[in-house]
Amino acid sequence: MNTVSFDEKTGMQALEPVKPNKLVKPGHVEKREFEYVRHGTQALLAGMDVVTGKIIPLVRDTRTEEDFSDWLATVLASDPNAAGWHLVMDRLNTHMSEAAVLKVAEIEGTSAEELGVKGKSGILKSMETRAAYLGTPSHKTVIQHLYQE
Repeated sequence: MNTVSFDEKTGMQALEPVKPNKLVKPGHVEKREFEYVRHGTQALLAGMDVVTGKIIPLVRDTRTEEDFSDWLATVLASDPNAAGWHLVMDRLNTHMSEAAVLKVAEIEGTSAEELGVKGKSGILKSMETRAAYLGTPSHKTVIQHLYQE
């Protein structure tokens, strides 16, 4: 069983200095240029395998449920022979999204009838039902949602 701890950093500024730093003269402190061009922001989604320390990153302009689903697909593809996955993360709504459930359901072989319709029935009905499904201990891929403190 592979265990991965997940978190994200959003709103990271993508900055580029206008000029290079000045050369350092012996006995002086490096002088950095303060002017920069801002190229928007980026979101880093990353997980760390708690045994090996391997980092599985994904950098995007956004942090949507599709971005999280893409990260999840990257993790699962990183070790196709894994006996299972235990993913530990906070309770952000994208971590309990329809896209995350569909990705796990694909692995687990869950039927469309069991999944139901988002907001109406079955596993997809609510955030609570999706979180319960994703956290089912008997699944090959288990997403454990921890409360933020």
